[in-house]
Amino acid sequence: MRKDIVTGDMAPKKELVRIVRDSDGHVSIDETGKKSGRGAYISINVEIAKKAKAEHTFEKVFSTTLDDNFYDELIAYVDHKQARKELFEDGQ
Repeated sequence: MRKDIVTGDMAPKKELVRIVRDSDGHVSIDETGKKSGRGAYISINVEIAKKAKAEHTFEKVFSTTLDDNFYDELIAYVDHKQARKELFEDGQ
């Protein structure tokens, strides 16, 4: 179980997306969940990703400055993951 940093809700790791700040200070989406660095999790939910952008959540968590491109990439990634999740859950 991991905590969504936007909502504070606990969820299984596979229902979350890991964002990582590496030792060089670069923040990125950790698609494998295994990159080294400090990680933070966000739910696979587009509305929560948009809220993270509006509140600059990852800038606060990682004490760094991020441009809107990072958040736009995150929203697109979460949207894709959410669509795949819904598609494969409905197919079973």
